[in-house]
Amino acid sequence: MGIGRELASLDFKNLIGGPLIAVIEAQAQAAMSSVDFIKAVGFKPGEEGAVTGDPIYVSFKYPKEVKPYEPEQPSIINIVLMDGGEGYGDSVTVTISGGSPKKVATAEATVSEGKITSITVTDQGQGYTSKPTVTISGMPEKDAEFTVEFTPYSEAKAAVFSQMVLEVPILTMLPIPFIRVEETTIDFNAKINSVTTSDTASKIGVDSSTEAKAKYFGFSAKLNVSTSYQRTTNTGSKVDRTYSMAVHVRAVQDEMPAGMEKLLGILEDAIKSQPASLPSAAIQPAG
Repeated sequence: MGIGRELASLDFKNLIGGPLIAVIEAQAQAAMSSVDFIKAVGFKPGEEGAVTGDPIYVSFKYPKEVKPYEPEQPSIINIVLMDGGEGYGDSVTVTISGGSPKKVATAEATVSEGKITSITVTDQGQGYTSKPTVTISGMPEKDAEFTVEFTPYSEAKAAVFSQMVLEVPILTMLPIPFIRVEETTIDFNAKINSVTTSDTASKIGVDSSTEAKAKYFGFSAKLNVSTSYQRTTNTGSKVDRTYSMAVHVRAVQDEMPAGMEKLLGILEDAIKSQPASLPSAAIQPAG
């Protein structure tokens, strides 16, 4: 058979089509593996006949601050003079009373020409929980007028925390495999070498012998010669056939399908954060 006819007789349809079919089947298996992964990992088993059940959630507990820590707030007293009055002596006494303090506040007034020109709180005291009463001694012709601005004392308050439960769909936390065959290269090589050989061998043989005899009155000789010829010819042919095939497949992680991206968006919106218990206070260290 000639080399051309021998190459033409090769089944290229199966030689090339076989690997391509295998690649397509591998792609189909990869797609089904993605589907099985999503159903097995992301959803609970559904009822008989149902495709999937409810999404699988992962729960996390964490404390959430619902009311911040409030430091201790000291009481503040400020006396605002509105009218200095008339007829006050050179020395008057300002008395701050009431308010249930831990320490009583003090104040003093400045008098000029019978009028009070200023009232100054010299010591704020400690722990006033209600507005105190301010009085000025003396028998003036007209009482001074003033107002008392007051900020009550408040103790430090611990921060208030609520134990929260965060429920997250597990599919939103895991990388989902979407494997795609991006490129397939098939290299097929056929090499046929045909060699015809012819060997010829020739052989020539010569045999000779000399025989001499002596006589009394002379010399006689006898010569024997034989010749042979042989020729051998061997003819044959040798055919070497070499076939090789290499299939290169390049697979990549494909982009997430639009439907799956939409599904994950819905699951992300389904993330739930809700209290697991009533708020509790946590004592903050002073200082």
